[in-house]
Order: sequence, then C-alpha cells, then structure tokens
Amino acid sequence: MSTRGAFGSVRRVVIVSPEASPTLASERPEPPKASAFCRNPSCDGTEFEEVPLSNRGTVWSFTTNHYAPPPPYLAADPFEPFSVAAVQLPEEKMVVLGQVADGVDPATVRIGDKVELVLGTLFEDDDREYVVWKWKPIEGARSDG
Repeated sequence: MSTRGAFGSVRRVVIVSPEASPTLASERPEPPKASAFCRNPSCDGTEFEEVPLSNRGTVWSFTTNHYAPPPPYLAADPFEPFSVAAVQLPEEKMVVLGQVADGVDPATVRIGDKVELVLGTLFEDDDREYVVWKWKPIEGARSDG
C-alpha cells in the first residue's frame, strides 16, 4: 500500500529499529483516505495505523539556533549553538524538522541537499542518554545551489 499523499500532519512520530538503519514512524487513520486524513492533533479518529516514514529526504530549509531555547527544552550548559533542518520526505510529501547531525558545519548545508536520518545524543544525565533523530548530509549528494 502506498503512503503517497496519505499524510497531512503527524499525530505522533517514534523512532523504530534504532539498532539497524534508524527509521521514523507516524500514524494515519485506518482505513487511510487522503481526503479524510486528520489535519491536526485533535483529530477525532479512533483507529490509527503505524506507518514507517522515509529515512532520506531533501533539505527544504535550515537555520542555526544561537540562543538557548526556553524550558522545557534541556540545553547543554554552557549552551552550544545547534542547527536544525526541515527535511521534505519524498514519498510522504511532508516536512520533518530535526537537528543537523553533530560535526556538520552549518556553512556547508544547502537547500536541496540530500540527507539521511541518524541517531544522536540530545543530552545525558547521571541516569541515561537521551537520543533523538538528526539529519546528516549524504556524502556526494550535494545540491548545486
């Protein structure tokens, strides 16, 4: 079953199969009808199907945060700037926001670059490591912009 056009927004995104190639998953109403898809989190649908999302996409927009976001966001102390990218997924025709992977120079990121999903540490405390998805440029898949 194709997921093309079946997404209008994301109710919930989860990281699946982190040990292998990381993948995000979303939910859509059951049975899927593009015209009946809930366009906001207050959807009154009651049955949802978990659907894997593409783990590669194209940078649609990006920016670097040079200030510490307010709570409840937990930032490194001292705060270190970080970049975020809005990535368009090809099959889903949707944009997913995520941090740019550690070690990527923001000056090298371009709109149109091909990126892949990776996992990275958001922060650590005494009890555990908090992992999030991030976007990493695919080597050799630069845009010409």
